[in-house]
Amino acid sequence: MSIISEFVKAHPQSKQLHEKALNHFAAKGATHVSRMWSPFGPYMTHALGCKIWDVDGHEYIEYRNGHGALILGHGHPVVIKAIQEQVLKGIIYSASHELEIEWAGLIKSMVPTAERVEFFACGQEANMMAIRIARASTGRRKILRFENNFHGWADELIAPGTAGAVSTEVKVIPMHDLKVLEEELATEQYAIILTEGGGARMAGQIPWEPDFIRAVGPMAKKYGTIWLLDEVVTGFRDGPAGWGGLMELTPDLTSFGKSVAGGMPAGVLTGRADIMEMLTPKANEPWISHTGTWNAMPIVCAAGVAACKLLKDGSVQKQVNEMGAYMRQTGNKALQECGYNWRLYGRSIIHIYFGPVDFEVDDAGNPPTKDIKKLLAGVEEKHKLGVYLLHHGIHTHQGRQFILSIAHTKEDIDKTINALIKAIDNAMADGAIGKLPAGS
Repeated sequence: MSIISEFVKAHPQSKQLHEKALNHFAAKGATHVSRMWSPFGPYMTHALGCKIWDVDGHEYIEYRNGHGALILGHGHPVVIKAIQEQVLKGIIYSASHELEIEWAGLIKSMVPTAERVEFFACGQEANMMAIRIARASTGRRKILRFENNFHGWADELIAPGTAGAVSTEVKVIPMHDLKVLEEELATEQYAIILTEGGGARMAGQIPWEPDFIRAVGPMAKKYGTIWLLDEVVTGFRDGPAGWGGLMELTPDLTSFGKSVAGGMPAGVLTGRADIMEMLTPKANEPWISHTGTWNAMPIVCAAGVAACKLLKDGSVQKQVNEMGAYMRQTGNKALQECGYNWRLYGRSIIHIYFGPVDFEVDDAGNPPTKDIKKLLAGVEEKHKLGVYLLHHGIHTHQGRQFILSIAHTKEDIDKTINALIKAIDNAMADGAIGKLPAGS
């Protein structure tokens, strides 16, 4: 019996729920494209720390962590207490309240470039507002962004050619080509340039070259284009000031989400006061109306305050990055010993690379190649591997990433690496993935 057959047999209740879901949700029964599994995924009932359980009673070591939002792990007691206390006082007031001021103050104290703060229901909304502010401030319409960088699914954020999208004012250029970047900016037609924190896809599946990303800000300024650093994933995960703080970047605007609210739904836009002044009502000048029923909900702000207090001194990030380093080192040693040409790389979000290895992963977690095509390869194989990992009790982000939290221990990681090797062996034996070449 193949592992997939064993998986189906071991998850009868999840299978039943999946069959019901197919009648409701268009995306193969899923409510998010990354939650689609073949033949189906486990349906979860509860989670705590770095563990999550499904309807069939199976326990998993959790590496999805709210798509990166739960750096504190599931059910952190400080965040839960803040939510419980606030929910008794009210979920939404539709009025100003003290918690929003406290949360904004904490964010400003952590992010040096945050002269002003605005709250939204999600990170994508923050990115959309950044575009509107930039257009109003510059009088320009066009948007410049980089290949493979993800900023949301809205028309202004998605690549031209995407089904159903109206994105004629979006120009997509290659990463790491200063000549092309300057040629485009020199046309002086772009209101804003977008960059994803850490690099393309989930905190840097394709990392930014430091010299290139540090050149973006000065070049954008030279040609009058506003620079947005999208830290929806990396913000407060890579450091108290986000990835931009680690790299000493000074973007005009920065968007946050995920970790900033301790796992509650929220987006934040911070940046220069003169640019964000566009949100201030003016009698005889154009200004932007910022609406949103869910902006700065008290229950979200309470969680955000609790989370930011925990994230402010950097100890959380230090701990989770140490676990990331341990996973890289332990995992890569095991892969090498088995003769597999795969590697793990990244910081607190660990990416799986299928090879070939051009050079070994360094202490900073950079990938074993600079070839973007190689870094993007193997999507289907990784997805298949993800199901095999589920069979061995590991819940990953589509088989592509292990997203860490402070709840993970070395024991959890050791179990995970053992499961990874078993999953690879099983997937190869079943013919789900091809034989992997040994060595580099």
